Amino acid sequence: MATITRAEAYLVDVEVETVRTDAVQSFVKQETIFVEVGTDDGLTGTGYAFTIGTGGSSVLALLRDHLLPRLAGQDAARIEAVWRDLFGATRSTTVGVLTSLALAAVDTALWDLRCLRADAPLWIVAGGAKPRVPLYDTEGGWLHLPVDDLVAGAKAAQAAGWLGVKLKIGKPDGREDAERVAAVRDAVGAGLEIMVDANQSLTAAEARRRAAMLEPLDVAWFEEPLPPDDVTGHVEVVRSTTLPVAVGESLYSIGQFAEYLRRGAAGIVQPDAARVGGITPWLKIAHLAEAMNVAVCPHFLMELHVSLAAAVPNGRYVERIPQLRAITVGELEVVDGHAVAPSTPGLGIAWNRDAIEDRRVA
Repeated sequence: MATITRAEAYLVDVEVETVRTDAVQSFVKQETIFVEVGTDDGLTGTGYAFTIGTGGSSVLALLRDHLLPRLAGQDAARIEAVWRDLFGATRSTTVGVLTSLALAAVDTALWDLRCLRADAPLWIVAGGAKPRVPLYDTEGGWLHLPVDDLVAGAKAAQAAGWLGVKLKIGKPDGREDAERVAAVRDAVGAGLEIMVDANQSLTAAEARRRAAMLEPLDVAWFEEPLPPDDVTGHVEVVRSTTLPVAVGESLYSIGQFAEYLRRGAAGIVQPDAARVGGITPWLKIAHLAEAMNVAVCPHFLMELHVSLAAAVPNGRYVERIPQLRAITVGELEVVDGHAVAPSTPGLGIAWNRDAIEDRRVA
């Protein structure tokens, strides 16, 4: 038994590395919610979650006021029991993003502890399916960028050996979206996968129309065409196109993913470990998708998701959006277009403690 003796939460603001826009929002800053959990055998696990500009202080308050006080005396090795206890204690605020983010910060800290105690990396402890996963780049595809910049970014990704790029869509006129994607396809040829992401900005009717424009361009997937609560609309889009439809970054529970999969409303799922409540539910979602022969391409958090995508057999891609370089040491290792899962014990993230301390929010 590894008894929890200490739990602390704090907030760190990390500036964005570049301007990031999509059809509905901008990435203002990364509010990073950290949780540290210490046990009676002297180990400390570090977990985290994030927002892109608002809500971080609310997650912090939920942790400090309601969740962390429940941890003292619990067995850190019983991660499922701890998760269930915290979830039950916040049932009046579930399912919802604030609670999921708070749960994730605790859960990832406990998984860090589990891996440290096992002296093994996360990708092995969580399943160990494969040591590396294909990588695609989102950083060069933001909606505000002119076509020339999209082309330059895609060609740079191709030259670096990466296997795909994501382009944001959602311009007022769908023909402009198609022209931007076509320019990139013409520049890179057939050897690079191109994903498109509408960030929930369309209606079902408009999504069907734009999918028809994009089909001749050999798009790898059509991401978040509609708001996530429109499951029926997603079913209609899936049935109207040959493009795989990807969803998941704005879903917050296993049950929501199960509904999409049950109804055939997604051909690719993109769970975000922070937004679904941590590694514990993320793995359940991944295996649920595996049982239905659906690939997992997690959203954001590449430093964590490289290990999770490597842990499961249906982990298809890791998304490259570098955002933690200001508070970490080292870079994501990429070999032949594949992100390599870290081999160090724990989550595999080398935190820069001095940089974190400099950015702590009082």
